[in-house]
Amino acid sequence: MGKYDNLANNIVSNVGGADNVESLVHCFTRLRFVLKDESKADKNKILENDKVVDVIQAGGQYQIVIGMDVSDVFEDINAIYHFKGGNEVIEDSEAKDADLKKMTDNRSTWDKVIDIFSSIFVPLINILCASGIIKGLLAILSAAHILQANDGTYIVLNAIGDALFYFFPVFLAITAGRKFKVEQFTSVAIGASIIYPTLISVLSGKAISTIFTGTIFESKIYITFLHIPLILNNYSSTVIPIILAIWFASYIEKWTKKWMPKAVASFMVPVVVLLVVVPISLLIIGPVATWLSNVISWIVMALYKLNPMLFGAFIGGFWQILVIFGIHTGLVPIILNNLATQGYDYMWAANVACCFTQLAVLCALAIRIKNNNKIKKNTIAAIFPAIFGITEPAIYGVTLSLKKPFIISCLSSAIGGALAMVLNLKFYRMGGQGIFVFPVYLPDNASNWNGIINALIVVIVSMVIAFVTMLITYREKDTDPYLMKNSSK
Repeated sequence: MGKYDNLANNIVSNVGGADNVESLVHCFTRLRFVLKDESKADKNKILENDKVVDVIQAGGQYQIVIGMDVSDVFEDINAIYHFKGGNEVIEDSEAKDADLKKMTDNRSTWDKVIDIFSSIFVPLINILCASGIIKGLLAILSAAHILQANDGTYIVLNAIGDALFYFFPVFLAITAGRKFKVEQFTSVAIGASIIYPTLISVLSGKAISTIFTGTIFESKIYITFLHIPLILNNYSSTVIPIILAIWFASYIEKWTKKWMPKAVASFMVPVVVLLVVVPISLLIIGPVATWLSNVISWIVMALYKLNPMLFGAFIGGFWQILVIFGIHTGLVPIILNNLATQGYDYMWAANVACCFTQLAVLCALAIRIKNNNKIKKNTIAAIFPAIFGITEPAIYGVTLSLKKPFIISCLSSAIGGALAMVLNLKFYRMGGQGIFVFPVYLPDNASNWNGIINALIVVIVSMVIAFVTMLITYREKDTDPYLMKNSSK
């Protein structure tokens, strides 16, 4: 028996039953269901559970906000029901696939895109942060001259922190394979093939020709495949190429299964898939995806250069709103793409203050609230997770209900985002949240602490603005909407 078995059964029952669940993943605070028919879910029944903070329908997902116990709840649900997206892939029959397609085709294109990105990236978020924290720690040790790049300790720790990022296409191949229903080890083989060391080593040789010279599409030709010029790139740490490759592989695998004799299908289907997908990925998909990556990075940088302060204010001010709707994960591929193509990103640098402004308004409310013990208790309870970057308890439990604190937090974050761009703050790697976030603003082998110092300046200024504004503008009547909302409970 799991600790949350009763909660697990209650949630599944009230989302329409196990048969209504297409897949389930989780992020830091939410269970993210993809339901076949969302009308079968009973939001009010789900919200009756004390462990459920809120229910959000966005991005093609039915998101149940749990809080810091979400991973335990997820594990207990998956131990009972074994939904796709968790620890295993469940093969659907063609009939079920057809029925499901009819159901999910009603979703908007945007919902489908967000669902794809969430299904692929959300399972990797925790290990991305863990690896980023290790790399951030190394950056601090390097800046403090405690470790040098040629030290054995540094080399080992760097291997631990960097392995995920170097072999990122292999990890993405696993989650993309689950999403696009490609056999897991075939997906891994595709991911490993495009970053095979011998292929990468070719890039250090002499190019035999260059195409699109002088543009963002400029590419060098080093070798040919079947006498066809091959545009090689280093796909380590990249995002878009492997996702497109696995998506393409899903069609080739389905097509091959239709005509391959069942007696040899178990090993011949992967043979066909690999021989078709890997060369086409290297010849067409990889180069096109690389060009697309360059275009995306160029657009983001163009927006930044157009008006850095406005760019920062927009990202900083609206980030918490994106979190509410659960669509902030849709920006993760862009951020990871920027890290892979240019080594840094401005988008997450612009939202550095978001969780801290929530923390600041919570602290101000904890001081000022006198007339309602329940909301004060919720406020104090939300402070601890906010310190570590988990703001859902603050948003759904306190600030959004009161409105003014949420608006103050967003405006303060907007000011912080603008200030971050003035200070040219850059985000160098995935990492921790809250108080563990600062090392991500320090480049590898940094010789100074400017990145961390600038991030601290942005956070402190934003928190002071949020804290003081909340203290000054708070009135006892501000809690009346909350009291009216909960008086019947």
